[in-house]
Amino acid sequence: MDVIETRIDKNSDTYRKNYRDMETLVEALRGELKKAAEDRSEKALTREKESGKLPALKKLELLLDKNTPFLEISPLTARGMYDGKIHRAGLLAGIGMVEGKEALITINDATIKGGSAYPLSVKKGLRCQAIAMENRLPSINLIDSAGAYLPMQSEIFPDLWDGGRAFYNQAMLSKMGVPQIAAVMGLCTAGGAYGVAMCDEIVHVKGHGAIFLGGPPLVRAATGEEVTADELGGPNVHCVESGVSDYIAEDDGDAIAIVRKIIKNLPVNKKSELSMSEPAPPIYDPKELYGIVSPDLTKPYDIREVIARIVDRSEFLEFKELFGTTLVCGWANIHGYPVGILANNGILFSDSALKGTQFIQLCDKRGIPLLFLQNITGFIIGKAYEQGGITKNGHKMVNAVSTASVPKFTVIVGASFGAGNYAMCGRAYSPRFLWMWPNAQIGVMGGEQAADVLVSITNDQNARLGKPPLTKEEVLFLRDPVIANALKDGNAYYSTANLWDDGIIDPAKTRDVLGIAISASLNAPIRDDVHGHGVFRM
Repeated sequence: MDVIETRIDKNSDTYRKNYRDMETLVEALRGELKKAAEDRSEKALTREKESGKLPALKKLELLLDKNTPFLEISPLTARGMYDGKIHRAGLLAGIGMVEGKEALITINDATIKGGSAYPLSVKKGLRCQAIAMENRLPSINLIDSAGAYLPMQSEIFPDLWDGGRAFYNQAMLSKMGVPQIAAVMGLCTAGGAYGVAMCDEIVHVKGHGAIFLGGPPLVRAATGEEVTADELGGPNVHCVESGVSDYIAEDDGDAIAIVRKIIKNLPVNKKSELSMSEPAPPIYDPKELYGIVSPDLTKPYDIREVIARIVDRSEFLEFKELFGTTLVCGWANIHGYPVGILANNGILFSDSALKGTQFIQLCDKRGIPLLFLQNITGFIIGKAYEQGGITKNGHKMVNAVSTASVPKFTVIVGASFGAGNYAMCGRAYSPRFLWMWPNAQIGVMGGEQAADVLVSITNDQNARLGKPPLTKEEVLFLRDPVIANALKDGNAYYSTANLWDDGIIDPAKTRDVLGIAISASLNAPIRDDVHGHGVFRM
């Protein structure tokens, strides 16, 4: 492969301004992550300490193998939503190494409303189950939850993607042979009881672990019976009498030690094999990405400069370099893993869509994972382009993205608008993981475009009614709210709060995040289908 030769002038005013602006965004991201991890009330922290429970982060520390990375999933879920204090949606989740095995880990944070499940807590839990299913990762659940947040129960309980879906997913995980291990470290009530009981093996903590369909207040109201939580569903009940639980733990630390033993005892899952190369860092510093990419999405740059700071040795074999030049396609390695990269260098035309379609099918046939680097405003529009078949050619790329069965990974490094989001493997196209950079924006179209469309439509209506065009003041009156709303609802924080992605990441850490994710994906077969189709050329 050829080394990408950089053309970046690190002494230029543009580079230095971009660097300062992106560094500011990254510092703000660090502040938000710190707040999500640490912003807890003194009352909640005191209650947790007095109960003898370990904090969620301490549980994670004890569970993970020493000196191994942890890829957190959606750490800013529910940011600014509800009362603004439901950090992480009350669920610490991610992928980590336990006894040498990659696992999907979820830990309830009881300092957030007693571990109550809000609508986005449910959605995040379902997302974690999807990750476990797609990547065949053992699921470890450290549970301490007061159950559904009842004032919002209508948004949690009945629909296809609401709470009941979690138990369906557990049944499917079991059918697929994916291990599910639970540690009962607090109350597991109603649906929480089923969630525990459907796991393969259950560790039950003395003192504060309890499983029951209805807690003491409900039992008292329904039957008049007075009973404590421990008498109703403690470890002596479920390890000695009912047989629901399998292991008794003295405390949280003991429970985690038992969980680690259970994971160690699991059969080794042979991972899918790729044609690996010797891992090596890029020859350019990944932090140079700060100076290359402007937070102003209207400022262009060569996406090859981004690729050069993500891939091994900055080496890249470009496919069809002189054809369909607004889409850069080619092969590289990341931490030794082969990847096929599709990256935007402008709007999508028919030739770039056809090129992307062919490249995706080549990678799919060869079992090479796909990486999409999104900075796209959409497909080209206009009479000549419609006559040239942009709609049918764009559909071919969307079809190829949809049906590719190799692992897909997406990073939104800038804009993600309209059908460009679809063609470049947006969330609806089931990438194994999708992340955003802090400068990224997402929407049907950019704010400026949306505002211009509204002004144009209004002027057309005025013309039909015999009215004069909008004045300059009227144009601003229409435009400004549209642009402001697009920036609010389309920024990276709005996206990640609503779980449209798996997290906002520091651009300089993109390579390492991808390395962990690709490794995790190899716990599942590269391809599940056996038929597929041939490679379509033009």
